[in-house]
Amino acid sequence: MDAILSLEKLHKEYEKVVAVHSIDLKVPRGSVFGLLGPNGAGKTSMIRIITNITLPDSGKLSFHFQNSKISDPMNNIGYLPEERGLYPEMKIGEQLKFFAQMKGLSAAKAHENIQYWLKRFEIEDWANKKAQELSKGMQQLIQFIVSVIHDPELLIFDEPFSGLDPINTERLKKEIVDLSKSGKTIIFSTHQMSQVEEICNEIALINKGRFILEGELKEIKNRFKKNLFEIKYHGSFPNNEINGFEITIKEEGHAIVKSLKECSYSNLLKTLSDYVEIYSFTEILPSLNEIFIEQVTLAKANKEEEHE
Repeated sequence: MDAILSLEKLHKEYEKVVAVHSIDLKVPRGSVFGLLGPNGAGKTSMIRIITNITLPDSGKLSFHFQNSKISDPMNNIGYLPEERGLYPEMKIGEQLKFFAQMKGLSAAKAHENIQYWLKRFEIEDWANKKAQELSKGMQQLIQFIVSVIHDPELLIFDEPFSGLDPINTERLKKEIVDLSKSGKTIIFSTHQMSQVEEICNEIALINKGRFILEGELKEIKNRFKKNLFEIKYHGSFPNNEINGFEITIKEEGHAIVKSLKECSYSNLLKTLSDYVEIYSFTEILPSLNEIFIEQVTLAKANKEEEHE
């Protein structure tokens, strides 16, 4: 795997509470990597170590950036924190210039990048506004620009859609997708798992400082599928089990069927076509939320068995 970031046995405790429990992780270059888990799971603690805000108690992290001209690896990272970090009395244009130059950009390059992003979001008239004059959602858009203004290879977004209305949420999702297509690596931390399914291709589920599942999103969803199929039809659907398939839900024009053994889609369709006219046939894959709950429940049960 061509990884842009590697964590080895990373461990962090706060007053005997383990926030990050000896974690190993490789973030693939060019991926949109979802770091998922409930509040307090250890996501932000891990991000603070990656961004050098705090130090681990033990373990190692390594960056593998392609731009060797940047001497400080932190200047090749863009971080959008969950908390607001703008200066309330400072004008937006001045803040963007300040943060851009802090990341190593010249005054001319900072000005060029600022104009590009303000125009891209159609907010050029915000440059002379103070941060305190902007709504929470508007401030979130400015902080997003702060995180990308220096064109870093690695972007870390912690709850990036917090405070945004639906229109700006979709706008930010599009920007994240476009950044990924341009070759950026993105770590997307959230407890809203439904958001991740739209944009991530790799995920790690974390609970109580430990990874309980990680890998390619598509592969994970296929691994935990229950062999369920949703069928929309016209006609008289059979009432009982048919050729290795159990009917779990049946309503007028709609049914959900469970495969009881390995059977190809074509066999199921062929069997059903003897009874009804099918106009929609979809395999049902579990949501990340369902997978997470299942894995947390299983981990808890295993832990209780170990202590018996």
